[in-house]
Amino acid sequence: MISLLVLFPLIGAAAVLLTARDNPAVIRRVAAWSCGASLLLALLLVFSFDRFAGGVQFEMRRPWVESLGISFHAGLDGISAVMILLHGLVSFSGALVSYSIKERVKEYFVFYLLLVASIYGVFISLDVFFLYLFYEMAVIPMYPLIGIWGSKNKEYATMKLTLFITAGAVLALVGIIAVYQMAGLKSFDLIELQRHFAVQPLPQRFQKWAFPFLVFGFGVIASLWPTHSWSPIGYAAAPSAVSMIHAGVLKKLGPYLILRLALGFMPDGARIWLPVVAALAMVNILYAGYCAMVQKDLKFIIGFSSVSHMGYILLGLACLNEAGLTGAVLLMFSHGVMAASAFSLIGFVYDQTHTRRVDELGGGLARKVPFIAVCFIMTAMASLGLPGFSNFISEILIFFGSWKVFPLFAAIGIFGVLVTSIYLLRTVKQVFYGPQTVSWEGLKDAVTVRARAPYLILIGALLVAGFFPQLLVGRIRSGVEPLVTAVRWSEETRLSSSSTVWKVYGDGGR
Repeated sequence: MISLLVLFPLIGAAAVLLTARDNPAVIRRVAAWSCGASLLLALLLVFSFDRFAGGVQFEMRRPWVESLGISFHAGLDGISAVMILLHGLVSFSGALVSYSIKERVKEYFVFYLLLVASIYGVFISLDVFFLYLFYEMAVIPMYPLIGIWGSKNKEYATMKLTLFITAGAVLALVGIIAVYQMAGLKSFDLIELQRHFAVQPLPQRFQKWAFPFLVFGFGVIASLWPTHSWSPIGYAAAPSAVSMIHAGVLKKLGPYLILRLALGFMPDGARIWLPVVAALAMVNILYAGYCAMVQKDLKFIIGFSSVSHMGYILLGLACLNEAGLTGAVLLMFSHGVMAASAFSLIGFVYDQTHTRRVDELGGGLARKVPFIAVCFIMTAMASLGLPGFSNFISEILIFFGSWKVFPLFAAIGIFGVLVTSIYLLRTVKQVFYGPQTVSWEGLKDAVTVRARAPYLILIGALLVAGFFPQLLVGRIRSGVEPLVTAVRWSEETRLSSSSTVWKVYGDGGR
């Protein structure tokens, strides 16, 4: 059943290809129904997941290239279960938002559904080869989706995005091949490799030089400073639904793969390099936050805000404790839903006004579009961590986890929340309140069920996860605990080995 998460969007893409070009209404419905089917299946899998049993569930395995140890091995643990729920919510909402696409509708939805299927493939794959294959496949549709249907500077944005992410992927590939060769198992199976490294860890010297290939290679797509510059311009140029997928889900592949591969395979390397990642995450939080404060374009404001929030996620990963890692995964979900909501709302305003500049919108838009104004305010409140939204719970967990390891960085991160509050509240005031200096006579609010559905789904998810966080936290913890245990076991083994060496050679050394 788990393979249907990938197959539904692929079947939808095939159906769109077979649909006449002059029938865009049918094309839109096919795309929405295929994304909706994947969302319903994701909900079924997530809430059928036994968080008390933990481990990998809903497994399937099909041999592919046995001589290289490659098989299509799929399954879900607590972390990937929450990630497929995030992707289901964002991709279905994006399909509804994409009804605004008027040109080359058929080609647009084919690429969109291929993007959706590829990302599902990353989250369900338990074979490193297929995991990396789906990761690379997810980059391919982004190029035409932004290059053809994007807005200003779309050629520059799509080229920069593709080059940066591809360069990071090549860097990560070096680390993956090195791990495969060092393991000596002739297997890409993720579970088998983790079990092998639990008994026979990789040499510490190898982990020291190989870990950066994975963490910084996948850190590119996570907008880890200083490889972040492709991200805001990519958001700004992309059509609304692609910005939603880009900020909401695609960017989360970086932290997800760092958790899966870098931390899972090389805990000793993690202890050496993650303090560096934590320091760079602080630059993400403050530098991108200050950049957001001076922007005049709504998409650039939310784009730099997204880069800033990725700093909190990376800080949580760097803690290597249960609170930090749980908070990081929950913030991946929370920020993904919030960012998707923000970009969809900006797209709604842009489609009618054809501008995203704060000064050109003129303020007072709440009089014209009260529903959109309320949704944008709630999204902004979620972004700045207001209690009641899941962002609050996730950031609190990250601050608790980081205070134990990096108290100075935790204090800086808390100050970053203040910076976020400044530029978001100011944006809300300048766009939706105050005197209306531009008439915008033709501006219409979202009034139909279909028009309101994307915003209600996304904001509703933030509220449900905020008021009932245990629905997700319990599942996330079941996936995080084995990682924390492996890191602790590795450290205890290393310390006990050092102690043994000292007992044997210590007296002679003196």
